[in-house]
Amino acid sequence: MPLSLTLLAAAVPTHRRALAIGIWGSVSGLGIALGPVLGGAVVDGFSWQTIFWINLPVAFVAVPLARYALAESRGTRKPLDLPGVTLAGSAVFLGIWGLVRGNDDGWASARVVAALTFAVVFLTGFLLRERRTAHPVMPLRLFRARSFAIANIIGLTFTLGVMGAVFLLSQYLQIVMGYSPFEAGVRTLPWTAAPMLVAPLAGLLAPRVGLRGLLVTGLLLQALALVWMAVQIQPGVAYSSVIPAFMMAGVGMGLTFAPNATAVLTDMDPADHATASSINATLRETGVALGIAVLTAVFLGAGGTLTPTGYTDALAPALFAGSASVALAAIAALLLPRRARAPRPQPASS
Repeated sequence: MPLSLTLLAAAVPTHRRALAIGIWGSVSGLGIALGPVLGGAVVDGFSWQTIFWINLPVAFVAVPLARYALAESRGTRKPLDLPGVTLAGSAVFLGIWGLVRGNDDGWASARVVAALTFAVVFLTGFLLRERRTAHPVMPLRLFRARSFAIANIIGLTFTLGVMGAVFLLSQYLQIVMGYSPFEAGVRTLPWTAAPMLVAPLAGLLAPRVGLRGLLVTGLLLQALALVWMAVQIQPGVAYSSVIPAFMMAGVGMGLTFAPNATAVLTDMDPADHATASSINATLRETGVALGIAVLTAVFLGAGGTLTPTGYTDALAPALFAGSASVALAAIAALLLPRRARAPRPQPASS
């Protein structure tokens, strides 16, 4: 994913980048929309283990296409920062492990406290390492660019809140509403399919209204949609009652994906595009993992159980927590530079 964004940025003129990233976001949105549907169909038709084979037919198609269409390119050759990778990986692993085990083992238990403490220690060590090494895996100098730094804060907090909520709500559709995995996947489409339609529109609007306006609007829509779901979802509620909130969240996601990816590259030198895209993708994926761990911890801490009668009441606090995380992303978006605007198309030369 990071390299796809890097290749795209290099393949189009700067003034067309926002639109191109919008199309890239639309295709990514198609994958997000089809994932729960195809995954549900595979689980229903075969077994849950079969999902691990899904990427094989994708690779059979994608690898020949990549060899045919993509010219080879290389970034700057430098040593791999193995100590930095080890410190960062250990911090993420221990932090998520501690969050996952907190409710079962007790938040004051020795194992959980030790895991979370060492996660902080390793994260501190990673940041110190990146400041001092000549070849950091995450060059901290890139964070001096305000657009890049804020785009990464948004990427982390936005995915934490939204993806954690999607995980819990997909279980709600099956455990409480009684849908099969495939039926639940189909019923997420009002949410997950909207970015496919909205992301190209965001790419077209970015040069006119600016990245900040689109991001603030999209993130606020998602935060409010999660609050709406938390209030709306009660025992016995019909699926049709939550469709408007799902659509609202989907439009918000569509207004967030492409502008945030554009903001990541706004002030970056072309030589730093691959590194900048990789950092952003890493933080977003970390947000996904943290979101599932944190919101599940809130759900279990509120007394939630994986039963039709013990799920609904505990879901609301988790959704409120997700909304708070997305609201933090919206506040961060307000701090984007006023000039955080995608370049306008240039008139054709005669």
